[in-house]
Amino acid sequence: MTKDVINVDGEDVLVREDTAKAFHGVHWAVTVIIICLAIMLFVTVGLFYSAYRNGGIESPAQASNSNTR
Repeated sequence: MTKDVINVDGEDVLVREDTAKAFHGVHWAVTVIIICLAIMLFVTVGLFYSAYRNGGIESPAQASNSNTR
């Protein structure tokens, strides 16, 4: 069995290679989820700010009909 070193709570721990890969995979997954949530929050806030700045939130039908007035 090959061994690998991971850092847990500031200490280096010697574990099996598959355990280290699982450990790093979980950290990678959590990081990606946090980044996706941050992007979704940024887009949502941007869309609501844009709607607020333009005078209100309208349905797509109201928005398309407002161009014909």
